[in-house]
Amino acid sequence: MREMKQIHAHAITHGLARFAFVSSKLLAFCALSPRGDLRYAHTLFSHIALPTLFDYNTIFTAFSHQPHHSSSLFPQMLNDAVRPNSRTFTLLPKASPTLSFLQQFHSHILRLGHVSDVYVVSSLVAAYSKHGAIRAARRVFDESPNSNVACWTSIVTGYCNCGLVDQAKELFDAIPERNDVSYSAMVSGYVRNGRFREGIELFRQLKISCVGVRPNSSLLVSVLSACAAVGAFEEGKWIHSYVDEHEHENGLEYELEFGTALIDFYTKCGCVQPAEQVFGKMKTKDVTAWSAMILGLAINARNHEALELFVKMEKVGPRPNAVTFIGVLTACNHKDLWGVAMRLFRYMSDKYGIVASIEHYGCVVDVLARSGKIEEALTFIKSMPVEPDGAIWGSLLNGCLLHGHVELGHRVGKYLIEFEPGHSGRYVLMANVYASMGRWEGVFEMRKLMKERCVPAVSAWSFIEIDETVHKFVVDDRCKNLGEVYRVLNHLGRKLEDYSKANDRFLIV
Repeated sequence: MREMKQIHAHAITHGLARFAFVSSKLLAFCALSPRGDLRYAHTLFSHIALPTLFDYNTIFTAFSHQPHHSSSLFPQMLNDAVRPNSRTFTLLPKASPTLSFLQQFHSHILRLGHVSDVYVVSSLVAAYSKHGAIRAARRVFDESPNSNVACWTSIVTGYCNCGLVDQAKELFDAIPERNDVSYSAMVSGYVRNGRFREGIELFRQLKISCVGVRPNSSLLVSVLSACAAVGAFEEGKWIHSYVDEHEHENGLEYELEFGTALIDFYTKCGCVQPAEQVFGKMKTKDVTAWSAMILGLAINARNHEALELFVKMEKVGPRPNAVTFIGVLTACNHKDLWGVAMRLFRYMSDKYGIVASIEHYGCVVDVLARSGKIEEALTFIKSMPVEPDGAIWGSLLNGCLLHGHVELGHRVGKYLIEFEPGHSGRYVLMANVYASMGRWEGVFEMRKLMKERCVPAVSAWSFIEIDETVHKFVVDDRCKNLGEVYRVLNHLGRKLEDYSKANDRFLIV
């Protein structure tokens, strides 16, 4: 920008800035270049006597993520008698700050005859969907005389964003010619709505039946998120191998979002070494990648390695953020590290000025409760400047159960049930408190209270992948080979218990 400002000064002193071509080029650099300056661009634009259509579209592009700027400039554009074109009508709907502004803007599109432009239609559909007006989005889509794959993808994404996944799938199936972007929209829609297995299954269909469609990075990231959620290890490994094989094709490489998704996938599947290899191969690492690796080590009981990586991050990496410290505090889930957790909690605000969120407080309470520091945990909760949520009280109650603080657990449990009367897990914890006290009438009372309050019992479940098929198990499942399943589970339980005792670690369940 320094050189650019020198050029601008030279243009002004030599009378060149009054020429539209020169001012437009200067504006485009300031507004659109990675090395530009939006504030300077806005100042430069305000000093252009007669902005052209190119100038307005440039500034609209620059401020596409700042709706208040774009919405205020559009009336000025009309007052300057600058006629919008299809590019304008593609850019501005995405920056509409309110639904009423979008509706007014839509009327201009109709009046000026741009409703047949597929990219304008696609932008309108996306904008209406963003404001939750899915019926209006569908009406725009249905009334469009032309619809290409971009229009179809916009309406599919809109339905997914509004939680209408089944309707989105019906539209997806009706797309005449699907591409990698449309598949990415549908798969990511499944993932955002927690329907992970369906997202993975759709990706498998793409691999088998659509030979001409190559998965893009966005699609692969969505599938990896689904694989991480359900433990579909083989599918996630296939994606990793695919990118290694096609690293120099279609822009597939270890870029930030994909590399971070791989780290998240591997660590959630309990495979730390491949995650570390991916982290090492990433050419650039932002704060999200570092935070994912720290948290990944933490949830896999690599506590000290996570803390060491944080120290390294402070030396050679980006500035830690609030998410980083959630991983760091999670890494303190060892009874000898509760003091470290308290120190890091204070360090977070003293060194980096990060205001603790409810998640940070929850991490500290969980560490203290697991470590048996129940009184310290209770004192910490009372000192919180924010209202403790159910998860924090639940952590304290769990700590009371682990370390025999039955009376305090009883008081916390009774409060927690009234605090979250619709949460079935709170009744179960309270029933466990009564069971530890030998008060079986209290256990039955909890069950009765759940029925009276119509609180649904949410069954615990787990996933396992066998031969690329993910199987789901729920409590009281009556599947085949049940005896064999329980024998394996009991064997794993004994192994975990032995490991916990031998290594003096907490098991995160």
